[in-house]
Amino acid sequence: MNEAPVALVTGAGRRIGSAIALALHEAGYRLLLHYRLSGDGARELEARFNAARPDSAICHAGDIADDALPDAMVEAIMQRWGRLDALVNNASSFYPTALATLTPAQFSDLIASNLKGPLFLSKACAARMSHGGAIVNVLDIHARKPMPGYVAYCAAKAGLWSVTESLAMELAPRIRVNGVAPGRMIWGAGDNLDEAQRQAEQNRIPLQRLGGGDEVARTVRFLLSAEAAYVNGAVLPVDGGLRLA
Repeated sequence: MNEAPVALVTGAGRRIGSAIALALHEAGYRLLLHYRLSGDGARELEARFNAARPDSAICHAGDIADDALPDAMVEAIMQRWGRLDALVNNASSFYPTALATLTPAQFSDLIASNLKGPLFLSKACAARMSHGGAIVNVLDIHARKPMPGYVAYCAAKAGLWSVTESLAMELAPRIRVNGVAPGRMIWGAGDNLDEAQRQAEQNRIPLQRLGGGDEVARTVRFLLSAEAAYVNGAVLPVDGGLRLA
């Protein structure tokens, strides 16, 4: 019988999500790789993981805003492997929403992907996790240091920060719940910054560099590991000191 632990990673097809999936697979996890639009990236990871270790990865498509998705993904895991040990809530919508132009649809989308979806997925996973399970939510330093023009996104991440602490209380001692708060890790596809603007943004970071997905992935892997067995309700900043700037 295969006793390797099983993790569900949302938004696993690209960027920070794929880095998290790679780190966890290297640590011995079997993985459900959730994706919404990045199917090619998720399937490439699935093939790579299964070539390295047979039956160690499956993909699952879906929109985090879909109320039926949490139970469907958990059921897919239980049918395939019969256990669930970890959840990483990484999937996220991110775009500017200045107050003057904010729409209800934008607000609903940002709340769904950054707050509602992770909360109800945590609920579904917690119901099937055994003692010793762990949840890690990918937050943002701007949940506590809001960015002008991103009111809905920052509000949603602030809500998930609160959920992280609440669930750490409610699910203990059976399940630990923690968070990771990245800063400026990678340039986003919608940043539209020229080279001078990027250099100025990077200079704001005390460590003078972008972190990259691997920095977040290593922190997530630590929080899920036995080395963090007494860490609960913590949110670890992975930002090069940007929150202090």
